Amino acid sequence: MSKPTTFKRRFIRDFRMNKYLYLMMIPVVAYYVIFHYGPMYGAVIAFKDFSPIKGILGSDWVGLKHFEDFFGSYYFLRVLKNTIMISLYTLIFEFPAPIILALLINEVRRRHFKRVVQTITYMPYFISLVVICGIITDFTNADGLINRLFMQFGYDGQAMLQKPELFRPIYVLSEIWQRIGWESIIYIAALMSIDLEQYEAARMDGASRLKQMFYITLPGLLPVITIMFILRIGNLLNVGFEKIILLYTPVTYETADVISTFVYRKGLLEFGWSYSSAVGLFNSLINLALLISANYISRKVNENSLW
Repeated sequence: MSKPTTFKRRFIRDFRMNKYLYLMMIPVVAYYVIFHYGPMYGAVIAFKDFSPIKGILGSDWVGLKHFEDFFGSYYFLRVLKNTIMISLYTLIFEFPAPIILALLINEVRRRHFKRVVQTITYMPYFISLVVICGIITDFTNADGLINRLFMQFGYDGQAMLQKPELFRPIYVLSEIWQRIGWESIIYIAALMSIDLEQYEAARMDGASRLKQMFYITLPGLLPVITIMFILRIGNLLNVGFEKIILLYTPVTYETADVISTFVYRKGLLEFGWSYSSAVGLFNSLINLALLISANYISRKVNENSLW
């Protein structure tokens, strides 16, 4: 009776067979270790009263003081609510948009028209975020194009970004415009992997194109949609603070200030390094819990999951 192969022996055998792949993997692993996992050590300052002069190890330990200050502050409920609201609006309206676009592009038979649509929808993603925010600001100003159009329907003409109630719709709509084309690529690639014989069999049975979409295309996309949805849930509270910082003003803090922008102001502008680290750590832990929960639920419901 042969002895069971140990992990060490399996690894050595696999390394000999795929040594070049392991060598190619070294730069990627080094990147994540140095720039992603290594800096995680600095999260310990969330439990200290950090001083650059004393350093991380020499700074005084304060335990959960910064967490308690954040939870008891006026800003806690405001930034948490804004983060959840903007994230949910983005998830509800922006997440399905590239799926719908991919399905529509898949139904187009003229290749030239399909390429034109793909190129036009891809372009905003490659424009600098500063330029994107400049365009949004100019178009929504008091004398901007969008503002002038709305004035024809009775709008008062005030700059839209100066109104707290309009910040979230503007942010979500700009996210759809900027990301719909780029994010549709992965779904279009997934559509290419669906067996064409299924469509031929469906057509022979008299299924319309709409029924083919519902019974063949969407089920074929479901595993990819599930994985992308789980990843999106895992980053639910990581609202892109770059765009918000470029678009918001103190007038719109009430509806626009999120956890990431709050951390930016407290950490870099007010030099509250430990306090902002505590807030950022809280945000990361919530995202981790959401990711694990979404993966568990997805595995139980439809057997598609990240792990």
